[in-house]
Amino acid sequence: MRHDAGLFFGQFVRAPAVTGAVAPSSRALSEAVAAPVPERGEPVVVELGPGTGPFTAEIQRRLAGRGRHLAVEVNQRFAARLAAAHPYVELVVGDAVGLAGLLGARGVDAADVIVSGLPWAAFSAARQTALLDAVVAVLRPEGAFTTFSYVHSRALPPGMAFRRRLTAAFEEVVAGRTVWRNLPPAYVYHSRRPRTSF
Repeated sequence: MRHDAGLFFGQFVRAPAVTGAVAPSSRALSEAVAAPVPERGEPVVVELGPGTGPFTAEIQRRLAGRGRHLAVEVNQRFAARLAAAHPYVELVVGDAVGLAGLLGARGVDAADVIVSGLPWAAFSAARQTALLDAVVAVLRPEGAFTTFSYVHSRALPPGMAFRRRLTAAFEEVVAGRTVWRNLPPAYVYHSRRPRTSF
């Protein structure tokens, strides 16, 4: 865990707009983000930006060997660490903007749940929109999308812009309680019923 934190911080210093955080997410935040992963059935769960894998571990715990878990990571060093730590996860190295193609190449046409660890507030308006377009394009109508935001970014222009885009992309967007046991503190967006056009 300490080695993961060192790697994470190093990648943040190298490319803060890509990594977006100084430390891996906590167990408490991981549990909140992964809550929509069903504990029954054979769901297809897609994870965006798994980093060193804190959300990955919680998703795997909830799935307990069922369904499919595909993790899309653009950072090669994070991808190598994730592959070693979670061999049962289907690792996809690539940019989530091309999500439909990345999943289609693996025989997946739609996801039941998409869990995002992407640093939305670090992205430009155009990239936020392109990524949300990609999410909506592959999420089943009854599917769930969860992501998080740091408390300090809530009032910043990129954070507010992301909330507006999220509300435009989904009929239902609920912000959860603040998870104080995280560095920095964060809260989770639970979104359902993707709009076909926004």
